[in-house]
Amino acid sequence: MNNIKKAIYPGTFDPVTKGHLDIIKRACKVFDEIIVAVADNKDKSTMFDLEKRVNMMKKAAKEFKKVKIKHFDSLLVDFAKKEQCNIIIRGLRAISDFEYELQMGYANKSLYDEIDTIYLMPNLENAFISSSVVRSILKYNGDVSHLIPKEILDDVYSH
Repeated sequence: MNNIKKAIYPGTFDPVTKGHLDIIKRACKVFDEIIVAVADNKDKSTMFDLEKRVNMMKKAAKEFKKVKIKHFDSLLVDFAKKEQCNIIIRGLRAISDFEYELQMGYANKSLYDEIDTIYLMPNLENAFISSSVVRSILKYNGDVSHLIPKEILDDVYSH
């Protein structure tokens, strides 16, 4: 590994929310480079295809100079090895997130002993925002402009 403090922030980002950007902003204070890894998870049915999710993330995160947007379709730990990175960032909104994230952190550690997971909390104003909440509102043509970055509003509403 090199001396650059590098971390991976993985997710489906379907779509990216202000909560995701909040976590990225916090991670930029700690790390020299953050790879936002957009997952191509064949087991999940996404509202937006991989290319669109990657493009939306690029638009939404363009202000963060430390961020690189990439996608992956493998085990996260295999992607981390390929990127020569041993730190995963995950966001925690509530206790219910922690149980799942703790399991995933242990599972990743069992697959790759060098990997560590760091959990960051969003600001309280973003704590309730999730991509699934945004998708639920969108299904009924509701207004999500206060939940997602303005840079992707057209992409989301043109879907």
